[in-house]
Formats: sequence, C-alpha cells, structure tokens
Amino acid sequence: MNKYLTYFLLSTLLFGCRPEHNQTSIDLAELTIEDIHQAFQEGKYNSQNLVQAYIERIENYNDTINAISIINPDAMNSAKLLDEEMAKSGKLRPLHGIPLLVKDNINTRGLPTTAGALSLKDYVPEEDAFIIKKLVDAGAIILAKTNMAEWAFSPMHTESSTVGTTRNPYNLDYVPAGSSGGTGAGIAANFGTIGLGTDTGNSIRGPSAHAALVGFRTTLGLVSRSAIVPLYLRNDVVGPMCRTVKDATRVLEVIAGYDSTDYITRYSEGKIPSNYRQFLNKEGLKGARIGAFRDIHKNPADPEIIALYDRALEDMKQMGATVIDSIKIPNFDELGSNQWCADFRQDIEAFLETYVQSDNLETLEDILRVGTRSSHAESRLALFAANVGRWQNPELPCQDAYQDTLRIAFRSAIEQVMDEMKLDAIVYPSWNNRPARIQQFREEYKGDNNQIISPHTGQPAFTVPMGFINGGLPAGLQFLGRMYDEPTLIRLTYAYEQGTDHRKPPDLQMD
Repeated sequence: MNKYLTYFLLSTLLFGCRPEHNQTSIDLAELTIEDIHQAFQEGKYNSQNLVQAYIERIENYNDTINAISIINPDAMNSAKLLDEEMAKSGKLRPLHGIPLLVKDNINTRGLPTTAGALSLKDYVPEEDAFIIKKLVDAGAIILAKTNMAEWAFSPMHTESSTVGTTRNPYNLDYVPAGSSGGTGAGIAANFGTIGLGTDTGNSIRGPSAHAALVGFRTTLGLVSRSAIVPLYLRNDVVGPMCRTVKDATRVLEVIAGYDSTDYITRYSEGKIPSNYRQFLNKEGLKGARIGAFRDIHKNPADPEIIALYDRALEDMKQMGATVIDSIKIPNFDELGSNQWCADFRQDIEAFLETYVQSDNLETLEDILRVGTRSSHAESRLALFAANVGRWQNPELPCQDAYQDTLRIAFRSAIEQVMDEMKLDAIVYPSWNNRPARIQQFREEYKGDNNQIISPHTGQPAFTVPMGFINGGLPAGLQFLGRMYDEPTLIRLTYAYEQGTDHRKPPDLQMD
C-alpha cells in the first residue's frame, strides 16, 4: 500500500474522523484562501472534505514529482476540530481550515523534521516552531512536510537522503531548484493551498520562479527563524510560497512579528503595519518608479528570459509605472564580494544542542559519522568541517545585517541609488537562465540572481511569475525593496500579477 494512503487511513482509524462522502467534488486547481472560506461559508464542503481531497491528489500524483516527505496523520483530526468550531461559532479564523505544506527543516510537533538528512531522520520535535504555532493558531492545518535539498545546501536542485530527488512538475526532466523545491513543486502541483520555504541565498525565490509561484523573501528581522534547522543563520529567512500574492500576503500577516527566541526580530518592532492586506491594490503600479537592473549578473542571459523581462518592463509601463532602464549601482561588484561566511558548524551545533538534545548528535563530526546518500551534501559537509568564518579575509567578523560593516555598506549603496532616483523598487529576472536538467544540474546551473543582493543586505525581495519559455518552463520576476518596505512590494507585485495573469498550473499525468 502506498505510504501516503497509509497515513491517511491511519488518521481515520486513530481519530475516527473520516469525513462523510462529499456531495460536491472539489476542484483543487488553483484554490485560494478566499475561495475556500467562501465555500465553507456556503456549505459546499468543509475542512475534512478539503483535507481528504488534497491527500487523494497527493496519492495520485506525488510519486512522479516526489515533493512530499510525509503526510500528517493528525491532519484530519485538526480539520474535524476546526469544522466543529465553525459549526458552533459561525466564525472563521484568518487561515481557518487551510492546508499548509511545510519544508522539512521547520520544527513541527509530532512529525519528523529531518532537513533531508539521515542524522535527523528520527528527530521528532515535541513543540512547533514559533511561526508554526502562529499559523496553527490562525487555523492552518499542517497537511504535510515537503522534501528539500539536504541541509539546504543546494540552490541548484532538491535531493535528500530521506526522500530522494524532487522533479519540476512543469517538466519532469528539470530541477525545481533548491533548497525548498519540495514546497515549490507541491504548491505548484496543488498538493496544498499555502506553503512555507526557507531562503539562505535563493531557496524561496528560486523554487518559486521555477514553479510559477509567488515567493516572499522578507526583510531579515521581520519573521522568526527559531526552531528551524539553519544553514547560515545570519542569512536565513523563512517565508510564504504560494500561487497568488494575496495568499502569500495573508500568510505573511500571520507569521510576521517579534519572537523572544530570535534576537534579530527585535528590529521589526514598530515596523509592522496593522495588516498587510490593505496594500493589495490592483492599480498599485500607477505612478510607481521602477528601476530595471540589468547588471546584476555577469553571466550571459538566456534570450528567452530577457525577452520575458523586456515584456514585463513594458507591461509595467502600460500599468502606469515609470521604468528607469539599466540603472547603475556604483561599485556593485566590489560591494557584493566577500559577503559569504561559513557559519554552518556553529549554527547547526547550536540547533542540535537547543532542540535535538541527543548525546549521539552534538557536532558536525557526528553528522559526518552518520553519513549521507547525496554526493553534493557529502562535499558540502566536508567543506564546512574544514572551514569557518568569512571565506575571504577571515579576520573580518561575520555579523548580522544590522552590524556587519560590509553588509551595511552594500545595502547603503543600493538604497542611496533608490533614494536618489526616487525608486519604489528595483526589478530583475529571478533567474537569468532556464532551469537545469536533473541529470546535468551542475553543468547547467547558471544565472541565479537570488544569491547576489538580498541575502547579504537583508532587504526584502519578492518573486512573481513572469511567463514561460520553451519546454513549458516558468520564469520569475523579482522586486527588491527597502528594509521593512513589504507594503510597497505587496502593492507592486499584486498589481503586476493582476495585470499579467502569468500563473498557470502544470499539466500533471497520473503515475
């Protein structure tokens, strides 16, 4: 029996909550939070019906894509309790009954959190991460955990020792990028309504661009990272990966805020509006000033991607924006260099001590002893075992985005240009080149623009669908904003999304 069906049947046996036969067939394609809540209120279906429908869809299609790590056996019970709550109160929480896909490096109570690694395959947290608690309190249902690049090491592809390789649902021969490729592929394939990814350098925006999704890398400090397996905590961000800007905004509204266990969130205090949905404006590009940054990457760009980018700039002009093409940022290459630090050892060992608390798993050497099935992960583990601190000029301390002098100088140069030119945002392709083929991912990994600015400066960067190239492969457009200026990015990306309607679901074939 397939493992996904096994978990589903187990939940009905444990909790006795198999839903009655749903008289209305649920078309899951491109369902939004708003669609679902309207259906709940009209009595077309309930949370249990919806969870059952998503599990059946995963059962039918996931074996080909391999996006899902594990289905939550308690999902149906959670749905039952939410249905009972609504029947009594007649009210809906902000994310009431909304099925959520969670990347497998975010602690979820009672479910394995493996980061795709053999050394964590038996780690089952006793508590949810801070942001998971907030989402569950808002009514979200943890439907499943998603596959990821092991330890979040790879922006190129999504391969783990626990689940294997995830494929791009738009073309199975291609990667979904990494490391949040499971969430990207799963949300694109309509295996859940909303998703969570993490982003150290690329890992929300790359998979979102490769899967025609909206991905929010928010300001460093806006959203808690506590109880999340780190890569480089000084860069790590967690955020929504959804099919629409509106759904991503509703998720952000829930997860943003101060967490006493993540010190960097103290910088967000006083900078969060009462709600983010107020900035969803279809006319949001009217009067906006957009800087087109063509020099972000020195590698030759794919002509198809540049054609989509040029069209995006023209579309924004038609929607009322002023586009300043080919902006220049003085000393950009110099300021962006020497920003990476090899902090994996200190960050992962702190996570093991705080959360895993196992005498057999305390150090990076313990992880190496357990081993890996991924050659890429093996090479990265060896690299981090031999290196700490800044890759060049190790005498310079590695600090957060608010204290590190190199990071501050890089951000200041960008924001100075934005201020001088009165720009609302800077835009560029999320990826300059087409997705790589799975069998040639190392050779064909080119044009990743996500790594270059926001992971170092701390600025927010949102990607939205920009269209498709040959082979049915999606491409993304990225909007970079000032620190804590998510309201402007929401306004601009929503207007662009609504004015272009590039998002299309993949044509899945049953395995």
